[in-house]
Amino acid sequence: MSSRRSRQQSSSSGSSSISDDQIIQLVSKLRQLVPEIRDTRRSNKASASKVLQETCNYIRSLNREVDDLSQRLSQLLATIDADSAEAAIIRSLINP
Repeated sequence: MSSRRSRQQSSSSGSSSISDDQIIQLVSKLRQLVPEIRDTRRSNKASASKVLQETCNYIRSLNREVDDLSQRLSQLLATIDADSAEAAIIRSLINP
């Protein structure tokens, strides 16, 4: 059974579904957002599966970066006096 047919059947059974046009639009938006795809000359020719794969890779990369920054922030906070001006600045950035 094709994915299109299964999506149509799920929509007729009352569950929410997404149309092929919506999928195309979403993949197009991802092409514009993910730097590894956006910055290539052939970004409009990248297959949907390639776009999704690169999107997953990019999200994993962002997660690793957040983890690294969190660890660095924890180390920084452990080395400064809790009542110092630096600590106050960091707290204001973390809890706006």
